[in-house]
Parts: sequence; C-alpha cells; structure tokens
Amino acid sequence: MAGNVIRIGNVELVSLSDGNGDREPTFVFPDSTNEIWQSEFSGLLDDAGHLHPRYGSVVARSGGKTILVDTGLQGPEGMLLRDLAAKGIDRNAIDIVVMTHLHPDHVGWNLTGGKPNFPNARYLVPRSDWEYWKQPQVLSQSDHVVEQVVPLEGMDLMDLIDGDYNITDELATVNTPGHTPGHISLVISSAGERGYILGDVAHNPAQAHYTDWNPVFDIQPETARSTRHAVLDHLEAEGITVSAGHFPDPGFGKFVRQGGRRVWQGL
Repeated sequence: MAGNVIRIGNVELVSLSDGNGDREPTFVFPDSTNEIWQSEFSGLLDDAGHLHPRYGSVVARSGGKTILVDTGLQGPEGMLLRDLAAKGIDRNAIDIVVMTHLHPDHVGWNLTGGKPNFPNARYLVPRSDWEYWKQPQVLSQSDHVVEQVVPLEGMDLMDLIDGDYNITDELATVNTPGHTPGHISLVISSAGERGYILGDVAHNPAQAHYTDWNPVFDIQPETARSTRHAVLDHLEAEGITVSAGHFPDPGFGKFVRQGGRRVWQGL
C-alpha cells in the first residue's frame, strides 16, 4: 500500500478508488481534439482511444480524526468499501465525511439501502451546493441527491459548511466554485508542509497545460475556468503536493514546469 499513502507534515493521506469510468476524451472535454490526445496524451488512453477516469476518494488522518473526502459513485462495479477494508480502514471509524460537491460520483456511498455506510460520521456539505440542488427543478432531476444526500438531513447527520471551514487545525476547506456552485477543495498545512485535495477543479492531467479545457460536467464553465487557472497557478508556484481524485491512481503529485509548459508529475 506504500504508493497509496503519503504524509504531509503530520497528516496522513490514503488514496482510495471506487473504480473507473469509460469516456471518449472529446466528450469529456469538448474543446479538445483527438489529434491532441493521440499526439500528446496517448498514455492516458486505452486501445480504443478512451479515457478511464478514476472515481477517487481520499482518507485524511489529522488531529486524531479520520476524515473521508468524497464517497465515489456506487456503480455496479463500485469498490470503495472493499478498498477501504483492503487498506485497513474501518468505515465505522470514519469521524467526518466531506463532500467536495454533490455530483453523483462524489456522494455515491453515503448510504446503502437507506442506511449510512459511515454510521459514526458527520457529513459535511457545502451550503451553496445544497442550496443549488434543493431547488425543485434541479432536485427533480437529481435522484442521486434525493437518495444519497437528502436523507442525511432527516437523520441529523449532515452539517452545512460555509467558506473556509476548519475541519482540524491542519485541514481546512476553501471555496473553489464553478464545477458546481459550491465546490470546495481542502488545504493541508502541517509541520511546515502543505498539501491540497483538489476535488474536481481539474479532471485530467492534460489540463495542467490545457487549463482552458472545461469538462462537460462544469455547471458554471467560465467560473470553473477562472478557478482552475488560479488554483493550478498557485499549486505550481508553491510546489504544493496534490491529491487529485480523477487523475490516474493513486492521484498524488505536483503541477510542475517542464519544457516551457505545465505538466502533472505523479509521485
């Protein structure tokens, strides 16, 4: 499991997976071209020219708390609960579940059969995302929120969070809107070291260079693009270690400058 675990100061991060998707790259990124993918990023494609984005989560151990960031998709081949067990993490020991946003592949294992999969945890939800998805016209088309998020409110397991929210003394949320209205990322600052849990600010290593590329899933594309530029510029300039959920397993790396362009450098 060594490659799936890193330390940032006193904070331990464990990379988790709920499996992988299967998409044509130009569907995910309408501004991209197959020529660019084949010539510059063929290593990210399978033999059919498809991407297989990881449905990634991460556990952070900080300040005596065990914190799960995002809960995958719970699709037919979903494996998050098995992956937790395989990596020695007792789901009953999860103290806090943080949802970076309320898309289906980030809330999918909150509950199974109406029962919380992390029964001893508080579930943290960005207030702006909650307000967006609770709109009747949005909620009526969002079964995943009805099934995986709304019940938490009735069980009194959910806390809405605003802005910069301190989860522990070493781990805090930060607003990174655009992909969804209330999208958040997490900042780690511990023992003089820094880290960043990206959420869906970026979906693919290609965006290190092609930062203007918006995935089709961005709800507020212009805001998402502006956020992505600002965040990736900052992470590159400061040399901050990143956990990126949709990037290839285990999703740990840095944005660095090579040959006059920004690239993703996996750890």
